[in-house]
Amino acid sequence: MTSRWAAFTAGLREFYAGPYRRTFARARREEDDLFTVVVLGEALGVPDPAAYYTVELMPALYPEFHDWHRRMGMERSPLEHVGCC
Repeated sequence: MTSRWAAFTAGLREFYAGPYRRTFARARREEDDLFTVVVLGEALGVPDPAAYYTVELMPALYPEFHDWHRRMGMERSPLEHVGCC
């Protein structure tokens, strides 16, 4: 009974969310880009009153930094201390 219920809910989820998967992915990517700008704002030269709190999050963003600056149209890394290219 539980496997049938799980299959039914998975089918409903696919039916309702399936057509909007690309839209959800784009919205999530844009939200992540905004978060990256907020966290790296001080390093990019934007005055940020919350820089003391966001500096702890910078190491978590380094793996995705290269993809982010490519999406933003920057050919090279704008940060001197992050050499990803």
